[in-house]
Amino acid sequence: MLPCVNKKIFGVDCLGCGMQRSISLLFQGEFQQAFFMYPAIYPIIVLLLFLGCNTFIKFKHEFIIKTSLIVVCVLTIIIGYMIKMKFIFN
Repeated sequence: MLPCVNKKIFGVDCLGCGMQRSISLLFQGEFQQAFFMYPAIYPIIVLLLFLGCNTFIKFKHEFIIKTSLIVVCVLTIIIGYMIKMKFIFN
């Protein structure tokens, strides 16, 4: 696994810490553990699947769907990060 540069320099996890391990757990079939490692993994997968399908199939409200999925991903990343930091610093 690639080391987190932010964690090495500043000693604090970044917003993407855990994503590599989560993807590895997905390939091993550990779906629940993948979620606990990085909660945004599933919204990101849904977003990527939609973007992939959207290159071949045009949807009626694609802008709204893309925007909504991006907002869900960003919120999941931020909320997961805040929860992780709360447990680390308490």
